[in-house]
Amino acid sequence: MDLDRYKKPIAMSEPGRHADLFEGLSRDPGALADAVQGLLIHQHIAPAYGVTLGPDQLAQSHLRGVEQIVDEIVARDQRPLSVSRDADKRQVGVCRHFTLLHVAMLRSHGVAARARCGFGAYFEKGRYLDHWVTEYWDEMSGRWILFDAQLDARQRELFGIAFDPHDVPRDQFVVAGDAWSLCRSGAADPDAFGILDMHGLWFIAGNLIRDLAALNNHEMLPWDIWGAMPRQDSEMDLAFFDSLAVVSSAPDAHLDELDALNRDARVSVPRAVFNAELRCVQEL
Repeated sequence: MDLDRYKKPIAMSEPGRHADLFEGLSRDPGALADAVQGLLIHQHIAPAYGVTLGPDQLAQSHLRGVEQIVDEIVARDQRPLSVSRDADKRQVGVCRHFTLLHVAMLRSHGVAARARCGFGAYFEKGRYLDHWVTEYWDEMSGRWILFDAQLDARQRELFGIAFDPHDVPRDQFVVAGDAWSLCRSGAADPDAFGILDMHGLWFIAGNLIRDLAALNNHEMLPWDIWGAMPRQDSEMDLAFFDSLAVVSSAPDAHLDELDALNRDARVSVPRAVFNAELRCVQEL
């Protein structure tokens, strides 16, 4: 196991000019999640907070890096990041933004943390919805813990969350590699995995590549498309994705393979990706 690769902010998790704002925050994962929840609002859950988002706010979901995200937060409100903003004044994002900001804060305190892309079983009964959470190394218990930094009190009520979001059970958040393996073995229905009208084995395959990119410290937008990501089941090399699932399911046991995938054009993040929401190619 190589915890050092996840102990410092790098690339998109790097706060840059705002590093001093992170130093003043607590080291506790729960306190950091509280801070994140006071800074961000989820694009699709804003109505639950009585907030209607305008076009300029919706555009904020396309910001990739922590430095740029915090740029906008402090431009509106220069108070410490531990101070909760009013719901309608928060930065707009999706699960990936909550996770990335939480990971960046943990790493700023030397805590090994990484973003995981997969599927949440707790938003809609019988379905596994496209989702991201934090995975951090807990020194006391000697294990990786899944932490959903998006689930504040309002969302726990809204979705009827019965578990502790500070320690999400592995059957409630399924990393992409495990989702792939469950479906390939026949233990789960691929059509139960996805979001909106997009679901199936091809969707899981896309999240597999996103999860491996995140494990290599490239936390991409959920709608970024590149490399071997398929658009339909018929485009998939099943044996190749079987091999990717093994690495996603147990990354610390396959570090050499993980490093090799970071050099594989089918998986590694290129200099430009296709933003499927904006329907355009974007330089990184």
